Amino acid sequence: MAVLGLTGALVGVPAVAAEQGDEPAAQVQWGACPEDVPADPPQLQCATVPVPLDYSDPEGAQIEIMISRLASKNPDKRRGVLLLNSGGPGGSGLGFSKLLFSRGLPADVLDSYDLIGMDTRGVGHSTPVGCGFTDDQAYFSNIPPYAVDDAAVAEQATIAKGAAEQCAANDRQGRLRHLTTANTARDLDRIRAALGEEKASFLGFSYGTALGAAYASMFPERSDRIVLDSNIGDTFLDHDGMRRYARGMEETFPDFAKWAAARHDSYGLGRTPEEVRKTYFTIAERLDETPVDGMDGSLFRLSTFVSLYNESSYGQAAQSWQSLLNSAGAAPAGNQPAGTAAPSPNDNSWSVFLAVTCNDVEWPEDVQTYQRAVAEDRKKYPLYGAATANIMPCAYWQQGPSEPPVEVSDDGPTNVLVVQNQRDPVTPLRGAELLDEKFGERSRLLSVDGSGHGAYVLGTNPCALNVTTSYLVDGTMPERDMTCEAARTSG
Repeated sequence: MAVLGLTGALVGVPAVAAEQGDEPAAQVQWGACPEDVPADPPQLQCATVPVPLDYSDPEGAQIEIMISRLASKNPDKRRGVLLLNSGGPGGSGLGFSKLLFSRGLPADVLDSYDLIGMDTRGVGHSTPVGCGFTDDQAYFSNIPPYAVDDAAVAEQATIAKGAAEQCAANDRQGRLRHLTTANTARDLDRIRAALGEEKASFLGFSYGTALGAAYASMFPERSDRIVLDSNIGDTFLDHDGMRRYARGMEETFPDFAKWAAARHDSYGLGRTPEEVRKTYFTIAERLDETPVDGMDGSLFRLSTFVSLYNESSYGQAAQSWQSLLNSAGAAPAGNQPAGTAAPSPNDNSWSVFLAVTCNDVEWPEDVQTYQRAVAEDRKKYPLYGAATANIMPCAYWQQGPSEPPVEVSDDGPTNVLVVQNQRDPVTPLRGAELLDEKFGERSRLLSVDGSGHGAYVLGTNPCALNVTTSYLVDGTMPERDMTCEAARTSG
């Protein structure tokens, strides 16, 4: 689900050819994509680009990054490549252009760019890594469970420590330590050069904003038009960034509560938003005591958090709440979902998330820090704060950061459009404000009076669509920070 400069090479890392202006010729050979990559639109092609595993040893071991291309059909309008990142870290992005295409990415954007998706290093078809997580073990999510007290944090610490040790034990080829946002940004520049492009534009969502901010900061003169949507707030996700998830849920939940209250006669969750909020706590506390059909209080809170990503999920969430309210006589179940020792289908994504998140920046190592944070956020953000402040495997990560995190650089062209819904459960508005402040005159903030995770194309606000499209196609950057008013709905 979850989440980040220095111009040129980072301090302590020798510059490589692509960072010194020695541009290799276009070297990509396009072909069919793997069978598990969506074939629609049928024009999607795939290729691999070799990059160093360790950029401090550019002639050493190489890994392959698989990229995809949805090529422009209009050579007269094509202006370059648009690198895409859908978030993560850890999610496959080879088919992301298909999603944007299906959600109505404007034809002018499709004409202006070759859309370049990718599996970032360690993910999917790009020399994948794994910690060996299985479906039956206690660690089963990159967002820690809701902690009801200090003892629950201490219990989670044991699980987090075990997950970190498991990753270290399974990293036999020593690849995990090289999964960082800085290295992925370097990969982006290798991809740009391999495509024979002098510059690259970028469109990233969620964690993609951290990656895009790092790329624009490390390679300001090679970055063309940069759009960062649903912003983490920096080039890395740290404990403070995780805690902002809880702020995001508090700011977004009222939209769902208002929606549900207007439909009380159908779902029975409360006639007012305040009553709906009380119903949330009633269900959560009941499930804390007696889980039902595999659902405990932590999973209920997590599922509600995820349902706030998009209004299209509200109906399913309300249906689930209604069923739980009516399930007082159902058979109890254990606190964890039933499973087997089979490898988890989430092993790769969870492993990459942990590697990048834990490698990018130092995390607190003492349990008491997390216990204090949980106690604070349980009061400040009662809906979900005691989960996102809880301890993660990063507290026990055996390989610390090999270099400082990328600093957001205000030295460069004014080419960063920061797009942000005002109510986002994962990346609240504050993250966008922080990133816009760090970029200074290089960026403009487009604040959208809307709800959910993802504003451009993935949302429904016409102003956000028009302003962002105009920037990508024509280069028209707003003269100053601006706000898009709420879109009218039929309600």
